[in-house]
Amino acid sequence: MSNWQPSGVITITTDFGHKGPFAAVMTGVIVSRYPAARVIDLAHDIPAHWPPEAGFWLSRSYSYFPSGTVHVAIVDPGVGTEREILLVEKDGHIFMAPDNGLLAPVLADADRICKLNHDGLTEFGVESPSLTFHGRDIFAPLAAELAAGRITIDDVGSDTADWTPGWLDDPKIQAGRVSGIVVTIDAFGNLISNIDGSLIEGFERPVIEMAGHRIEMKPTYGRASPGDYLGLVNSFNVIEIARAEDSAAKGLSCERGAPVIVVDAAD
Repeated sequence: MSNWQPSGVITITTDFGHKGPFAAVMTGVIVSRYPAARVIDLAHDIPAHWPPEAGFWLSRSYSYFPSGTVHVAIVDPGVGTEREILLVEKDGHIFMAPDNGLLAPVLADADRICKLNHDGLTEFGVESPSLTFHGRDIFAPLAAELAAGRITIDDVGSDTADWTPGWLDDPKIQAGRVSGIVVTIDAFGNLISNIDGSLIEGFERPVIEMAGHRIEMKPTYGRASPGDYLGLVNSFNVIEIARAEDSAAKGLSCERGAPVIVVDAAD
């Protein structure tokens, strides 16, 4: 049985962007059902059809929200098909997302992993969902019910050990060398990798090898001269490649998926 203790907070992460009413309509459905809900937009600028970025930000952000938060994440190119919907309970939080690899980063050490039981959803006022907007017709209503404490995942889900794996391989760790990739690019053109800062804690002189460059690590952006590249462990504790007062993404001509290698130059 679930030990769910709702806080009334709901986060929403999507690839909907800010053109059109889609994200706002989801919020409208939530507060219509549960007016006291506190709905927070985590991100709506996830690249279309790219679940790994949504899962990356969700896994790195959820701990900053109160226990009892419901996290809804929708990057769903398979909407309307036979793809399943996962409900995951972890660290006192509940996550809802399509079963397409999006939630892979939060599945490790999860307390419960369930698949949504579509049969019986009418009992909770979820009727005749459209084939193209499950965010409005399934995710938002259930998030409201969970956040209000009127249901738990036991009411709508069944335990499962079968889910879609993540799209990205974990960083490869070797002696004095860690290899990963760029997961996302922020608004400043900083290249954010999937290499956790803890993986290089034993390096005496970490250097990033990327796009034909060897890039020194710095503690922060202001420690590099304008135009210079630098690597750092950012505020979400992952390796980031930046360019002081400029865009590393443009300067290095790198996109999501670009390889990132950190070596210990002291070896």
